[in-house]
Amino acid sequence: MPAEILIVDADPAQRRLLAAAANRLGHEVELLADGRSALERLAAPDGGRFDLMILDLVLPELDGLGVLERLPRTGRSLPVIVQARESRIDQAAAAIRAGATDFLLKPAAPERIEVSIQNALRLRALETELRRVRHSADGTLDFDDIVAASPAMDRVVQLGRRAARSPLPILIEGERGVGKARIARAIHGSGDRKTKPFVAVACATLAQPLADSVLFGLETGTATRHPGKLQKAQGGTLFLDEIGELPLDVQARLVTVLQEGEIEPVGARRPVKVDIRLIAATERDLIALVKEGRFREDLYYRLNVFPIRVPPLRDRHDDIPELIRQFAARFAAEEGKRSLRGVSPEALEQLMAHGWPGNVRQLENAIFRAVALSDGPMLTPAEFPQIALQDPGEANPGTPMPLAPEGEPAPPAAPAVPRPQQPGVLQAVDAGGDIRPLVEIEAEMIRLALDRYRGRMATVARKLGIGRSTLYRKLKELGIAEGGEETTVRKIAAE
Repeated sequence: MPAEILIVDADPAQRRLLAAAANRLGHEVELLADGRSALERLAAPDGGRFDLMILDLVLPELDGLGVLERLPRTGRSLPVIVQARESRIDQAAAAIRAGATDFLLKPAAPERIEVSIQNALRLRALETELRRVRHSADGTLDFDDIVAASPAMDRVVQLGRRAARSPLPILIEGERGVGKARIARAIHGSGDRKTKPFVAVACATLAQPLADSVLFGLETGTATRHPGKLQKAQGGTLFLDEIGELPLDVQARLVTVLQEGEIEPVGARRPVKVDIRLIAATERDLIALVKEGRFREDLYYRLNVFPIRVPPLRDRHDDIPELIRQFAARFAAEEGKRSLRGVSPEALEQLMAHGWPGNVRQLENAIFRAVALSDGPMLTPAEFPQIALQDPGEANPGTPMPLAPEGEPAPPAAPAVPRPQQPGVLQAVDAGGDIRPLVEIEAEMIRLALDRYRGRMATVARKLGIGRSTLYRKLKELGIAEGGEETTVRKIAAE
């Protein structure tokens, strides 16, 4: 998975050597020649984009140790690999004490540079994921802990930051598994109530007889009181997950809470004042539930003051590499797979092309299974059999299958060609033991490419080594009207 690496070295030849090693691993680099420029670059508004710095200890104006000492002032935290001559090994030791992750003795072999880069990036991914897990557990998760490399998710983060500064109720919408609970926790952790309780309630698990007492509390006598979730969230945040599942009478009482700021526990003689921030989440269409009479209209409009819609994973592909990196680092540590360095380019391409109907939760489970199955240093497509075997038409139900371009009649369907028994394997011999006709194998290869690259026609043509016009002609000749989920009539016509 590509990373951004800042290389700081006064020697142009050494900069080129380090850049070549990083580029061979698929990473992007930025080159600087002195320490002061490095600090200025890291302090810039986009300085947080760097995942790693490779820093020479001998630099003009400000040496490497000076950069390490001043690095905290930039507000950036990233692993640093330092370089030193063998005669300056004492400087390397001082740099390690100052916070450097690793050191290289110059001139370092390319293989040694690559290993050091991989180890540093793996350590950063693990530290980042462990920080997120710790923040989630202790209630201090904030938006710096949310992966938002894609424009769609960045908009969610910007809305969430604004919501955190407001006392208004918030409604978080989105499909199952997109991370609505994490957004709710980040809003709580970024606002004034972050030191107060965050109480989550799974509304779908609340049985009708117990919902009142669980939420609003129970008093069975002057000395016997059982505080409800609203009282436990006093001063903090109450998160109602899948609020559309709440019974109507409970919804009515919740409206009173939002209007009056008080609750009446079951069996209580007088109401109790509460001060909470309400965040609700739903994967259902609440407007449709209102029309069906299954959700109160007044509650809907009180919740919908500040709506936030979390996009599905298929609409935020730029987030997938970073999510994979974090999950792989965490599970490798949990499973004791210390030799695991990451995901192969082939596996990453496969994961990027998948539709992820189960969203981030499904991706996390897939990485967990892959790490548990793996024995080598990289996760390969072999560790993701459930992804390879899934029919692409099922990955996103309801997605239209590609047809012929507008204005042209649909070509006649070709005779059915059997799918490969194993993903990515073409059968050269038919059931009778005879060599299959070349036209059948060609049709099967094109179908396989369409499936693998989800109908992205430019990519399919490039991978097959043919022009797009040739690809469209073959689709028509072979009668192939299948494709990946992103191919539509208008897209084919436009191309």
